[in-house]
Amino acid sequence: MSFRDSDSVLRCCIAYNKYGGFCVPLSSRHRTAAQKILAGDVYEPKTIEFLTSHSNGGDLVHAGAYFGDFLPALSRSIAPDAKVWAFEPNHENYRCAMITTYINDLKNVELANAALGERRGTLTMVTSKKNGMALGGGSRILREGDDVGSERREVVQVVTLDEAIPPDRRISIIHLDVEGYEREALSGALGTIQRYLPIILLESLPERKWLTQNILCHGYRKIGAVHGNAIYVVKQR
Repeated sequence: MSFRDSDSVLRCCIAYNKYGGFCVPLSSRHRTAAQKILAGDVYEPKTIEFLTSHSNGGDLVHAGAYFGDFLPALSRSIAPDAKVWAFEPNHENYRCAMITTYINDLKNVELANAALGERRGTLTMVTSKKNGMALGGGSRILREGDDVGSERREVVQVVTLDEAIPPDRRISIIHLDVEGYEREALSGALGTIQRYLPIILLESLPERKWLTQNILCHGYRKIGAVHGNAIYVVKQR
């Protein structure tokens, strides 16, 4: 068997934009985020600008790190003693994200090969379409009843944010880009949310009743959106 036939070989390339260098998985070269980086551009620039200008001296949570396309900007924007807590369950994406941290020497990024959920364990993630095309950053946790057919899957680790981050770390922002798994990720972060009332950015919204009972009840209100990411903050009384 040659290296071309081996799933253990990471097929990637290095690309650069104004924020730094990135290890882009070749399987994702058809994805919009990867194409932007490969062209020397920035994916979701307004989201990055919002995150980098609102850390307020605290730590930042970034779940759905993909190949690390946000990590250099986030790492360099936070306070000297703050950290970026990044989570990426897809193993190929995680390997690329880790290399991205090495390329940029990001010593304040804590990157975990795990999904955020409501309890610790393992789950199955769908990582490709039925035609074999990789989902890249669109990889999603398999839900009961999903029709996946011949789509490629992998077993991934799941952790809760409340367990993964020490309680004495002040969290300023939680950014979730987890392909519809936001409710579960938030469920495992309720202790942190109640403790620090961080800004919350969500690509997909949980159902309204759950959001009202678990998030809005703490004073959170939606103040806008960037690139489709809803922004929730606690309004000052």
